[in-house]
Amino acid sequence: MRMTSLVVAAMSTAVLVACSKDNGAASDSAKMADSAAAASNTAATTPPPAPTLTDPNIVALLDEANAADSAGGKLASTKGTSADVKAFGTLMARDHHMLRKMGQDLAKKLNVTPAPPANDSLPQKAQAMSDSATSMAKGAAWDRWYIDHEVAVHQMVLGMIDSALGAAQAPELKDLLTKARPNIEAHLKRAQDIQSKLPAAS
Repeated sequence: MRMTSLVVAAMSTAVLVACSKDNGAASDSAKMADSAAAASNTAATTPPPAPTLTDPNIVALLDEANAADSAGGKLASTKGTSADVKAFGTLMARDHHMLRKMGQDLAKKLNVTPAPPANDSLPQKAQAMSDSATSMAKGAAWDRWYIDHEVAVHQMVLGMIDSALGAAQAPELKDLLTKARPNIEAHLKRAQDIQSKLPAAS
């Protein structure tokens, strides 16, 4: 019985194939339509590749990140209530101010005008974070919010540096990124250490 069913199924398939050959142009048109639809679906679900960063893009992004973290650190050094948070804020204000100055000096040396990439949303995010940090009440919840934010930001900056290292053209810019990376990594580890000691966010 099973063998008979398989034979019948195979014969039915053969008949269908023969019929589709007889349909000629109509079948070809259907195939072309299916191919076009498949291509359209693929195009709709495949995101466009991320644009390659240029040296002016990299310089701009670094400047934005350092400016934001320096300002945030300055606020944390006075608004933080935990000794660790206040000390971390002082460290961020100092280190990121220094890194920003190094980036600006290098841009002048290379005669590179900072130009943020078209999809740059960092200034808007930095402003939103600054507004939140300023409006939130001082206390343990603020300390936790700030450190959680710093962990996320330094993870993001490390990823940005790694992408920039692969895209940077000027050897001096690559050198600056290479020197900055361990500093950012140390900031991240310090923030994670403080994060592990603070009460969990309510």
